[in-house]
Amino acid sequence: MAIALGLVTLGVAAPPAAAHGQLALSDPAKDSTVDKPREQLLLYFTEQPASNAFFAVTSPSGRRVDRQWSHGEPKRLDEPVRELFLIDGKWEPRLYETGFPAQVPVAHWPEQGTYTVQYVSRASDGELVKGELKFNYTGAMTKPPSDWEPPSDAPDPALLVEPGQTSTDPYNAPVQGPQMPVPSSMFSPAPAAAAESGGGIVVWLIPAVLVVGVVGLLVGTARRPAKQPPATKKTPAKKSTSARKSPSGARK
Repeated sequence: MAIALGLVTLGVAAPPAAAHGQLALSDPAKDSTVDKPREQLLLYFTEQPASNAFFAVTSPSGRRVDRQWSHGEPKRLDEPVRELFLIDGKWEPRLYETGFPAQVPVAHWPEQGTYTVQYVSRASDGELVKGELKFNYTGAMTKPPSDWEPPSDAPDPALLVEPGQTSTDPYNAPVQGPQMPVPSSMFSPAPAAAAESGGGIVVWLIPAVLVVGVVGLLVGTARRPAKQPPATKKTPAKKSTSARKSPSGARK
């Protein structure tokens, strides 16, 4: 938000509603240390997370340890959160004093080290809300419940589709994988850029091949010797068949 306010101060246009529904508070806090097992984690947003929001808790070795999340009771924030709204062409700040929690149960704590919490949701105005936070766990290790099955779900494709697009876009569809966190590259246009790059090569390669072929044909034609017209055979003159009269046959 400091960056957004700085842009407004400098008169530089910032994307509207870029921070609506943002994460306001978490328990445990970002970069904090947890020294004993906890049954659940709490993430407070400036508005209630979407019903199809996605949350994942990943251990240091990359294993998912989260259970199905749920909404919790709102609470007053110790420090209000400021968000910007574009009204009549002007950025207007709005303060949020209430946090709306997402309760994310943790099935077990398999190891010590850095745990990662990832979240994906949509604000009420359609803006994408996503991010992650990390904390360090130094408590005792615990075993998974007997009925435990690590989740392998991914964000709802509808969460990743920008307004005006459809969820059938393969570059917006999530890639599922068992016990793996959602990679940040999922939300980048790298796959589309790669596809465009490959298509671009084909586009310029076809005309190049045609040009080379035409040039080769012209060069071959220029080097080919011109055909000479066939030589005309001289027809020998026919001997006259008319007998010349002997002088003896002439009349006296």
